[in-house]
Amino acid sequence: MQVENNCSEFNLINQLDNLREKVEGTARILEKARQQLQEEILRVQSQLLDEKKKREQHEALVRRLQKRVLLLTKERDGMRAILESYDSELTPSEHSPQLNRRMREAEEMVQKLHAHNTELEAQLSQVLEEVGNHKQRAEMLEVEMKVLKSQECTAEQSTVITKEEVDMLRLKIEELEAERSKLEEEKRSLEMKLEKLTLQGDYDPSRTKVLHFSMNPASLAKQQRKEEQQQLQEECERLRELVRVLEGGGSIPENLEGVVSFPSSQEIAELKKQVESAELKNQRLKEVFQTKIQEFRKVCYTLTGYQIDITTENQYRLTSIYAEHQSDCLIFKASSSSGGKMQLLETEFSRTLRELIELHLLRQDSIPAFLSALTLDLFSRQTIA
Repeated sequence: MQVENNCSEFNLINQLDNLREKVEGTARILEKARQQLQEEILRVQSQLLDEKKKREQHEALVRRLQKRVLLLTKERDGMRAILESYDSELTPSEHSPQLNRRMREAEEMVQKLHAHNTELEAQLSQVLEEVGNHKQRAEMLEVEMKVLKSQECTAEQSTVITKEEVDMLRLKIEELEAERSKLEEEKRSLEMKLEKLTLQGDYDPSRTKVLHFSMNPASLAKQQRKEEQQQLQEECERLRELVRVLEGGGSIPENLEGVVSFPSSQEIAELKKQVESAELKNQRLKEVFQTKIQEFRKVCYTLTGYQIDITTENQYRLTSIYAEHQSDCLIFKASSSSGGKMQLLETEFSRTLRELIELHLLRQDSIPAFLSALTLDLFSRQTIA
């Protein structure tokens, strides 16, 4: 039965370890995927910012080119107005060669302007095409970023669900470990009880066969004890009869003379001296014990800061060295004469220590920690005061 319990506990521990490793591995994979998604989102966001900056630069360039074309158009119109006003002042004889020369210059200027306009239009169309491409790429990046954000939300939800499952599994593992520790304690207690019963001579009749000797020493000892007990009872009866006779002032019967042998006066004096020396020795031992007890109490009071007094049987009163009032004391009661288990009794002073009692006695189940915390609390009060 014990081997089966050990095997079941070992299998349970292995299953718990495997389950814990699987959960931790899943959590690590999800955490790695979440980090990769975050890095991808950051990269896409940086690309989107770059594309937005480029689009803004191209839009600014388009605006500058449009302003330049407008300035050139205005400059052309102004030059035409100046030429027309200059031509109107010339005579017909001077008009023809001047007009021809001016026409050639105007044609050259017009060709240059056409070429420049063509170049500007080509640049403008190229810039507009790049702006359109950048807009399209920015829209694609925004869509991709939305998709990545949705994936990240899904991953976070799955991570949250996994964390909840992990927490539930951890709670279950803790419960199983607590149950295992409880079973181990019960197993140890049962083993101790079994060992104790074995030492006391108990046995299992189905497994152990008892042989009885014909001349059993135990039976002989019982018989001898029974005979001695009977002899002692007879002697007690004779002594009782002798006491009754002596109390009545009569003479000792013949059948009781051999029972009584009165000691001599010298033996009585020696016995008295022995009794006096024993009483003197006991008195000295009492004084020494009293001195040692007082010394021990002082040492305990100095080292622990508590004066311990016995009020009644199995009850002890503790008074702190830093107590504000003489009535501030704690009373503990031992559940047995050995003092293995102590209980705090309620007093006026203990009612003011609810937090310390809740923490150290009820939760931690530690009387030394409670007394130490109380000493520090009372010491801090006197220091602040």
